[in-house]
Amino acid sequence: MWLSSSLVLVLALVLAAPASASPIASQPFAGLLAKRNHVTTSDDGLTVDLGYSRYRGTFNSTTSINSWKGIRFTAAPTGDLRWQAPQPPLLNRNQVIDASQYGSQCPQNPFGNPQFQTSEQYEGHDEDCLFLNVFAPQNASGLPVMFWIHGGGYGAGNGQYDFTSLINANNNDFVGVAIQYRLGAFGFLASDEVNRNGVVNAGILDQHFAMQWVQAYISQFGGDPRNVTIAGESAGGGSVMIHSLAQGGSLGTSLFKNVIAASPYLPLQFDYRDFEPSQSYYAFAAQAGCFNGTAYGNTDQSVFECLVKQDAQTLQQASVKVAASSFYGTWPFLPVADGNYIQSVPSQQLNQRKVNGKRLLVGNNGAEGGLFAMRNIDTEEKLKTWLSTLLPLLKPEDIEKVLLQYPVDTNVTIDYATNGVEMPDANSVSPVAHGQQARADNIYGELTFVCPSYWMSEAYSGSGRSSYRYQYSVVPALHGNDVVGYFGPGTNVTSPDFVKAFMNIYGNFVTRDNPSISAALAYGSNANSSTSSQPNAAENWPQYSPTSPYQINLNQTGGTPSTVQDLGTDVTILTGPSLRNDFSKVNAYTWEGGRGQRCDYWRSISNLLPN
Repeated sequence: MWLSSSLVLVLALVLAAPASASPIASQPFAGLLAKRNHVTTSDDGLTVDLGYSRYRGTFNSTTSINSWKGIRFTAAPTGDLRWQAPQPPLLNRNQVIDASQYGSQCPQNPFGNPQFQTSEQYEGHDEDCLFLNVFAPQNASGLPVMFWIHGGGYGAGNGQYDFTSLINANNNDFVGVAIQYRLGAFGFLASDEVNRNGVVNAGILDQHFAMQWVQAYISQFGGDPRNVTIAGESAGGGSVMIHSLAQGGSLGTSLFKNVIAASPYLPLQFDYRDFEPSQSYYAFAAQAGCFNGTAYGNTDQSVFECLVKQDAQTLQQASVKVAASSFYGTWPFLPVADGNYIQSVPSQQLNQRKVNGKRLLVGNNGAEGGLFAMRNIDTEEKLKTWLSTLLPLLKPEDIEKVLLQYPVDTNVTIDYATNGVEMPDANSVSPVAHGQQARADNIYGELTFVCPSYWMSEAYSGSGRSSYRYQYSVVPALHGNDVVGYFGPGTNVTSPDFVKAFMNIYGNFVTRDNPSISAALAYGSNANSSTSSQPNAAENWPQYSPTSPYQINLNQTGGTPSTVQDLGTDVTILTGPSLRNDFSKVNAYTWEGGRGQRCDYWRSISNLLPN
């Protein structure tokens, strides 16, 4: 992203300020709870009185699931509440609100991609978007709760997840909650000025506020606030990681008991006062018409005051433009260290095992990085140039050391999926790349998604905690391919047997604190009789520890090979009714030519990243 010399000078002169006091209220809904009628839920279980509003949900007689969509859990984060900590909703008790439709989505941002063009797809969203959705079995009472945080790089996505299939697959034994949070510049604008006049990490605080809402209200929907599992994928998984580390790991089990993190996204995490987030702040302000090159000059209003007064459409256009100009595969508005909720870089705090919650289920996909690394890296020189931009704090000698951790077999000339054990490994080949491109993909994937999952695994091992991990390896196993496995519906590459097993892995962890499933589910209906009579690795899921670093590899075999296009290359996938589950216990540390060792290396240089 290009900045003028005057802007660079301004950023260099910005004065550091101490972190502000905590914006988090301990019981933000206490006053509203007192305004409820004596009867808080109707006889049919569909009308709930939350004190600030009454909502009427819907019942699906086919699935026996009640649902409430579009429940407001904060005041609208607009006007003077823009870039402020979330506040309780305003009173609106004049009528019962229909909860049959999802609430508005938050304004969306792209990730850095030179081919991106601003288009109409980013219209139709609303800054007033802090809604959540609840799905519960009919007549639910005291059931475990799964609290879902969507992904999207902290700049895209929504909470419109339907839990029906997942709950049904688990005998209607839990309640599901899916939330929305402020995205892009609306949720993750950061600088010294933002911190002094509002809050940084507004989107993270929205998520925390929704957890507090669950503690106050979920019992009215049939859930048990003492038995909450927070879960998410990609930036949702990264958010789960942040909450597991929140306030230095001092929250214990006050908001959740267990955590599920799928492909936890860990971008570079700077302090809110650092050059990088401040650069994005002033670039955004300039695009919004609120910055003339002087941050602390004699102007009628501050940059922040101008942004608060600016209309939402102008701000959204500015947010999209800054995001679209970012380096390929990155976002400009991200969580930052704030000295309060996010106190340390995750790799180091996880190493100290200062975490909230008791149990972890964490996983990554087989080819995480392909979507985010530029697709023209065919020489080592191009790889070095790409790395120097992706990781700007690394010196040339640092990059040379990184490449020593990622040896490549340049004799590989076709793309195919590795088996994780034999050579060549993911440094040299994947379903969508080979050679230097595969090397780049694996560097991005491990640094950003895979290694955070390894570090989380270690943090939750021992000391009265439990850690379980897996890899989703169904080809092509790109980032995000796993979501249909646990939310459904299945695709042509995920058989009904696989989806049912994966749903029960998640469901058993939520309801039983353990992801183990029966051998019948693990093998599926297509298993050979001689095979299905043997114990299955997923039947007795191993607890992960540094001395016993095992994970379950979730894959399929059988089926009919076919070719599809993905990321500009031909990918061989398996489809058809003869697909069979193939779940195996593998050593995560030695997996893919020593993945655990590479993750140890990344953690050892975290101060140079930072992450």
